[in-house]
Amino acid sequence: MDMTTKEILKKKILDAQEMVRDYEVYSKKIDDMELADLFKNYAEECGIQAANLMKILNKKYENTNKNK
Repeated sequence: MDMTTKEILKKKILDAQEMVRDYEVYSKKIDDMELADLFKNYAEECGIQAANLMKILNKKYENTNKNK
């Protein structure tokens, strides 16, 4: 099954958002503070990735639907 660019973009946004949740949850469950801090940083980085992908989705795909 071939996916469109828009479908791939939406999937990667969801993947990045899920990684944010995973890293946040894991950072609170582990005892190693160094690793917990690393996971918190990874959560932030994944959040930035998700936000950047969302901007592209809105700019290139979602706003075009509003004009029609």
